[in-house]
Amino acid sequence: MKSLVNEKNLFEEQKLPRFIAIEGPIGVGKTTLAKRLASSFDYEVLLEADDENPFLERFYQNPRQAAFPTQLYFLFQRSQQIQKLRQADLFQPVTVADFMMEKDRLFAHINLDPDELLLYEKVYEHMTINTPTPDLVIYLQAPTKQLLQRIRKRGLLYERAIEKDYLEQLNDVYMNFFHNYNKTNLLIVNTSEVNFAENDDDYQQLVNYISNVPSGRHYFNPSV
Repeated sequence: MKSLVNEKNLFEEQKLPRFIAIEGPIGVGKTTLAKRLASSFDYEVLLEADDENPFLERFYQNPRQAAFPTQLYFLFQRSQQIQKLRQADLFQPVTVADFMMEKDRLFAHINLDPDELLLYEKVYEHMTINTPTPDLVIYLQAPTKQLLQRIRKRGLLYERAIEKDYLEQLNDVYMNFFHNYNKTNLLIVNTSEVNFAENDDDYQQLVNYISNVPSGRHYFNPSV
């Protein structure tokens, strides 16, 4: 396995995206990649705090009953995280996040009934005014079966009740969303054959690609 290059010197020579958002379904590796990129690029890291949502475990056990409070909690939480960064002017430096605000609506459309969704949309529009757009979105993909295996492997208590059908539905929603996404630069990465957490070669190729990625939509296919 190749050793990592002197990343700091490399990045100083490149014009990197200043705000990177990493997205994808549950279990695809967003947080792991966000932390590693933040360390490599010397960026601030902004992470979701799923384990702080008091309704989440109840949602996985009884989705119909707990969907609305779970969704509103996440909306308020994510909005507050973004606004705190804006107020602290931390977007002037550089940031990697393991979510983008639009993802909240994807989950809402899956989990809420029509009346709940109507109310949610009104709150969403109010809460997301002036939300900054990432310079680059990295969309991580993986087959549903692999997502379920990764979720079971990490063994988080509140994820024990996640079912394959729910992940399949979520995977489809993400694919449809990013099929039409054009708000900013997009890098699509199929993670079924790469391991950014443990394989330095895979990770270094991604870092090099991000350091030179042109504008528009692109697909990351690491060489062997």
